[in-house]
Amino acid sequence: MKVKFCGAARHVTGSSHLITLDNGYKILLDCGLYQGTADEMRHWNKKWPYFDPKDIDFLIVSHAHIDHTGRIPKLVKDGFEGTILCTHATRDLCTIMLMDSAKIQEDEAENGLNSPLYNTLDVYTAMHSFTSIDYEKWHNVTNGVRVLFRDAGHILGSASITLEIEEEGKKLVRFGFTGDIGRPDRPILRDPIPMPEVDYLICESTYGNRRHSKKFTELNELLEVVNNTCVKNKGKLLIPAFSIGRTQELVYMLDQLSNQGKLPRIPIYVDSPLAISAMHIFQTHPECFDQELHEYMLKDPNPFGFEGLNYTRRFGLADRLKESKEPCIIISAAGMMNAGRVQQHLYNILEDAKNTVLVIGYCPPSTLGGQIRRGDKNVMLMGDWISIKATINIMDSFSAHGDQQEMFDFIKNQTTLKKLFLTHGEYDSQQEFRTFLGKKGFENITIPELGQVEKID
Repeated sequence: MKVKFCGAARHVTGSSHLITLDNGYKILLDCGLYQGTADEMRHWNKKWPYFDPKDIDFLIVSHAHIDHTGRIPKLVKDGFEGTILCTHATRDLCTIMLMDSAKIQEDEAENGLNSPLYNTLDVYTAMHSFTSIDYEKWHNVTNGVRVLFRDAGHILGSASITLEIEEEGKKLVRFGFTGDIGRPDRPILRDPIPMPEVDYLICESTYGNRRHSKKFTELNELLEVVNNTCVKNKGKLLIPAFSIGRTQELVYMLDQLSNQGKLPRIPIYVDSPLAISAMHIFQTHPECFDQELHEYMLKDPNPFGFEGLNYTRRFGLADRLKESKEPCIIISAAGMMNAGRVQQHLYNILEDAKNTVLVIGYCPPSTLGGQIRRGDKNVMLMGDWISIKATINIMDSFSAHGDQQEMFDFIKNQTTLKKLFLTHGEYDSQQEFRTFLGKKGFENITIPELGQVEKID
């Protein structure tokens, strides 16, 4: 058999990897949307340069983030007729995330910006192809192939993927895909659980050259930013955040500060309809919660709600807050700042020195978030050049991706590997991670390019 790297190869987004068995059966791992502006990737989402959707027999999804699922409706629209397999929570999240993606594309089309990859009807059709299963239960994919999901601790429902493949006349091959590796000791979710040992492994490498700050400083760091911005400077604190995972984590941490009596009495707005919908899905999947949250909920049954917190579905909050001089905290999507309501908030906030933008996760260099994160003084936003006078704070400890050491800890049990493939990372980060892993005893580490094909014995 062979594996072809069809996305997230030397890039952080657009996860997609194709396994082709000797008998021609094709299994796709993830079908993500590329989120960025790199010139060579400009038209990548619109085409299928590395496979024909009609030829794919089975799709296995690691988790619901759009850079891992965002092209699924297009896959089905363009001819895929197989099964889409994921965990229960991933399926539930996909129902709202893919519909949200479709609506954004429809709105852009109405404004003459881009033609949509798919619409809401395509999403409805695609969801009929989903089948969900529990963690830790082997599931038969086809004759001689079975799959296991194990909690990856990245977002609600996220999983590593382990395949056992036994083709006629050949020995058993164990093939693994980490998906996105989560972090230990994070709020809400259980810690990532290492995968079974495999022969071949595709491993993410987003933070392959970085270390996150420790958990015990996080609440204090967040509180310090809140106090400096909203109490001392009387300004607005904007936190761009992914609607799934990071927003819930932020709200939970603010809930803790509120219960401790440390949070200033200022309004807090969650301006993201998708995040609000996701809150309800989180509450229906307590099987994904860690022990700490279960114990916390004995004292506070609603860890996602407290006095002063306002959830906003209605459009126009940015315009209303623009006229207000009242300090506040705004949590809005998208986390990479490349789309969504957060752009209007940025437009209103960036040119005022009293305000702060808190960046709490990785943003590819080509995105607006990447430009703001690296310290650009001027950015193009909503058709205008904006001068950045607001304070830009960065807290990578919020990232749902494991850092260099945490990713190593996740895969260090892999003592029988024949080959390790690094994906889902920028090339410089991947090179440093490869060097780091080499010093830890790993051999045969490859950083595949887009379209690269590797033979699996």
